[in-house]
Amino acid sequence: MSHRPASRRRSATAAVALGLMCTLSTSAWAGAHDTGPATARHAPATKAASSAGSTTALTRYAIQSTAKVTDPAADVSTPGYPASGWYPAGSRSTVLAALLADGKYADPFYSTNQRKIPKDDFAVPWWYRSDFTVADTSERSYLDFSGVISAADVYVNGKQVAKAADVAGAYTHHELDITSLVRAGTNTVAFRIQPNEPDKNLTMGWLDWLQPPPDENMGIVRDVLVRRGGPVALRDAHVVTKLAVPSLASADLTVKAKARNETDTAVTATVSGTIGSTSFTKTVPLAAHETKTVTFTPADSPGLHLESPKVWWPAGMGGQPLYGLDLTASVAGTPSDTAHEDFGIRDVKAPLNSDGARQYSINGRKLLIKGGGWSPDEFLRWNRTYVEDRLKYALDLGLNTIRLEGHIEPDEFFDLADQYGILTLPGWECCDKWEGNVNGSERGEKWTPADYPVAKASMAAEAARLRDHPSVISFLIGSDFAPDATIEKNYLDALKAADWPTPVVAAASDKSSPVSGRSGMKMTGPYDWIPPNYWYAKREGGATGFNSETSGGPDIPTLDTLRRMMSPAELDTLWQNPGAKQYHRSPSSTFGTLKIYDNALAGRYGAPTGLTDYVRKAQLAQYENVRAQYEAYGRNATDASKPSTGVVYWMFNSGWTSLHWQLMDRYLDQGGAYFGAKKANEPLHIQYSYDNRSVVVVNNRHAAASGLTARVTLFTTDGAQKYDRTATGVSVGGDGAHSTALTVPSSVSGLSTTYLARLILTDPKGKEISRNVYWLSTKPDTLDWANTDWYYTPTTSYADLKGLNSMAQAPVSATASTSSGTDGTSTTTVTLRNTGTGKTPSLLTDAHLVDAQGKPVLPVQWSDNQVSLWPGESTTLTATYRTADLHGSTAHVRVSGWNTPERTVPAT
Repeated sequence: MSHRPASRRRSATAAVALGLMCTLSTSAWAGAHDTGPATARHAPATKAASSAGSTTALTRYAIQSTAKVTDPAADVSTPGYPASGWYPAGSRSTVLAALLADGKYADPFYSTNQRKIPKDDFAVPWWYRSDFTVADTSERSYLDFSGVISAADVYVNGKQVAKAADVAGAYTHHELDITSLVRAGTNTVAFRIQPNEPDKNLTMGWLDWLQPPPDENMGIVRDVLVRRGGPVALRDAHVVTKLAVPSLASADLTVKAKARNETDTAVTATVSGTIGSTSFTKTVPLAAHETKTVTFTPADSPGLHLESPKVWWPAGMGGQPLYGLDLTASVAGTPSDTAHEDFGIRDVKAPLNSDGARQYSINGRKLLIKGGGWSPDEFLRWNRTYVEDRLKYALDLGLNTIRLEGHIEPDEFFDLADQYGILTLPGWECCDKWEGNVNGSERGEKWTPADYPVAKASMAAEAARLRDHPSVISFLIGSDFAPDATIEKNYLDALKAADWPTPVVAAASDKSSPVSGRSGMKMTGPYDWIPPNYWYAKREGGATGFNSETSGGPDIPTLDTLRRMMSPAELDTLWQNPGAKQYHRSPSSTFGTLKIYDNALAGRYGAPTGLTDYVRKAQLAQYENVRAQYEAYGRNATDASKPSTGVVYWMFNSGWTSLHWQLMDRYLDQGGAYFGAKKANEPLHIQYSYDNRSVVVVNNRHAAASGLTARVTLFTTDGAQKYDRTATGVSVGGDGAHSTALTVPSSVSGLSTTYLARLILTDPKGKEISRNVYWLSTKPDTLDWANTDWYYTPTTSYADLKGLNSMAQAPVSATASTSSGTDGTSTTTVTLRNTGTGKTPSLLTDAHLVDAQGKPVLPVQWSDNQVSLWPGESTTLTATYRTADLHGSTAHVRVSGWNTPERTVPAT
């Protein structure tokens, strides 16, 4: 974010540990906490597997502040230590996440509750201790982990096995041989976790995204594994793929792994592996404590040359097949260690185009990166279902990419991205220690000699963890700034050693590094409100090049969510006082208020008359702005001059209850921003251009389309038709091509100052395949480009959309029914009809799935929503959701809109 002034993946026997997460409220997290409310000392020990090659995740910890523990470390880390009064914590848990799950603090997502949590409690180290049992000590034992924030002294059975100076950094991977300390029966691991300071430690910070947690996420946020093995260990297993492009007719696979002799004598290991029906084997002599890289290529293993390989594609471009590698190292016929890796076959290129913008292609086909910036939960609580729900939302929105600026999620996140065909752009974060050496006067301390090896080890660990995921298409080694020569060399050396397969990008901003060169990306904003026509200018944040993070700033949630996150007094301030500090926006002084946004809302739509009016105007404004952002980039993607190559909405989601930077809110409710993005990214889409009034058809499908009919009709706000034109025989190429069907004249007689434009695209059989409705003004928004700042361009005069306030009420009838599937989901079908007898359309009519008490049922995926209907028109929508999320209630549909009275109907 522009903020200016370990290779142990997916071991076949690894335990899957769900963290502490619930999609709805912090109070519900306790129910997902794996130790429940019982005292921590009663938590059972984790039973470690005994077989060679097995890994077992520690399932729970007991934690306590060192301010309350005066016993020596040797005692704390000894089995049987009485952890009386300690707090239970999950297998991946920050200190504060555990305390929240234990009910120590009120819901930090409501009002200013988080501000009341004392920071001093987290200014000292905290103990994490966990017991595990081993039945058989004949195998070797290791502790294998990353995700320690910020550093830790590590003890096993009363003995120190690592110091905090060596276990430092959130991403560094550590493997500690604890064979000599492990005993049959109960064993204890204890971590003395150091406080986290993102400006001083190479860990994770929150920049200006949200109010940072008081503990700064100190804790252990990835699995700690107990790994078992024999005399020869297998490590670093991976597959290097080379796909024939553009034919895709064949692929060559190279399998690599390291065999390590753990004994004092020479041994001969047999390393054998399979990928599908292909098998391969090698005999590897190893001297005492020697490590060798074992490599299998098509030259020595012909089965690794694949004809007609199963190629992995992003969603919408093809399938997402994966291959599996299984390796075994044996000594004298006895298995000593195993490894498993899933991987995909695909080719990624990202050269700079003639304008210097980075242009991605997958398997030889160019694509416009349409993405969003990812945020984990504020307390780094992991829940696979919640993550999967958000990734499904990304697909529903027509996005193809998620950018992770720091906060690089656990393995399961990338497994899901592989499964769903969602591209990912991970990289280091800005504005703290990570860029402290190169970001001038911004936050983040300069590096000391001790930081360089931590950064290089972090890069090595993440490269090894992510390289086989086909969804990962780059690593951004800088964000707002590019690394200097020394740091870049360390990163690139680590990436090369890991056989990193995809482009390395110097920065998310328009910066260059000595070796990687120019980034080909821009970070020119905006981050606060600008009008929709801004996006069409090929300058600043407009639709040209690759914009790595940008949006119109505030995204006000639905009224349901606002009432869950803010007090009545705060809600009054929200709509009455634009200059007031908003705790739920940002800790940044730049983004602390909603003044720019609120002034525009009042200037364009009229001053709000109450909270409900404020929220309804906000949803309208967010719909038009988000839609314009994606539409402008979509239209310009195949331009001959200065094409757009990528856009990342800042942000896709928020880690807490927020008033800005989110396409959906913390509870996964959907408003104008969500449905504006969904509309813009339709597979075959008709849209209006704010810059030249062209009506354009954009085809995001691979196949070309022809025989289409495009129609545009202009109406006054009372529904009187003033202009109507149709273009037949419209054709458009595939893969993001666009075609201009017609252009609306600059002046149309009889239009009201505020007017409506309805665009309809039909197929050769006359079936409607895309409908898009705009509210426009004969008085345009005027931008003050000369005074553009890093976060927005001022608007000197606003479009006049106040005429929408005088629209007559348009009654909409609704009938709904629900059917349940066999997969745990239900589908509610609702038919909406404008039953008005006049000419006035129902503008942006929203259907909300609710339970019998009127509470939203979330998550939910609508076929379409926030639709506009003219009198006599009807549409049928479907909503799909988990049946269990009704909690036994009957489904209802709440219908409301800009000029539609609210009503709720049962959906039995």
